[in-house]
Amino acid sequence: MSENRRADVDAALADVDFDKFNYQVVFETTKGTIRMDLYPDVAPGHCRNIIGLTKIGFYNDIIFHRVIPDFVIQVGCPEGTGTGGPGYTIDAEFNNIPHETGVLSMARTNDPNSAGSQFFLCLGRVPHLDNSYTVFGKSDAESEAVVLEIGNVETNHSDRPLEDVKITSSEVVVTEK
Repeated sequence: MSENRRADVDAALADVDFDKFNYQVVFETTKGTIRMDLYPDVAPGHCRNIIGLTKIGFYNDIIFHRVIPDFVIQVGCPEGTGTGGPGYTIDAEFNNIPHETGVLSMARTNDPNSAGSQFFLCLGRVPHLDNSYTVFGKSDAESEAVVLEIGNVETNHSDRPLEDVKITSSEVVVTEK
């Protein structure tokens, strides 16, 4: 089981205030920059989680372990296998935002309340995920091209890229409302 990072994440969230500030998570990847605007109005727990994990550097040097063309790119497993996480889970916050190109949504097991650190970005409209996975942000227009480029990399029979695509660094950008 992965090391439990809950205390580190909670400490990193001490100054987060969705009433006063807008938050964006920025990932530098080996394919370019992905900027994601967060939706705390519909999924505050998920937004807090990714902000905290990003602030503690959890996503740095993690690979996109799952790439399925016209579906999703998935990242956030510290082992790179799709089985790891931050050592804790968060509850689902299903909402009515559709899963479409660039949408940020949380990966999970069959248990709706099993999300941790793994998330995916959609490569197109994926209606069967609507109201079953928590949407909590979206890549900005410029970043969408990077998301789609990652979605076009060659993969093996297990949907793993043949050449590692990884998040090299990450940051949280905070702006006043």
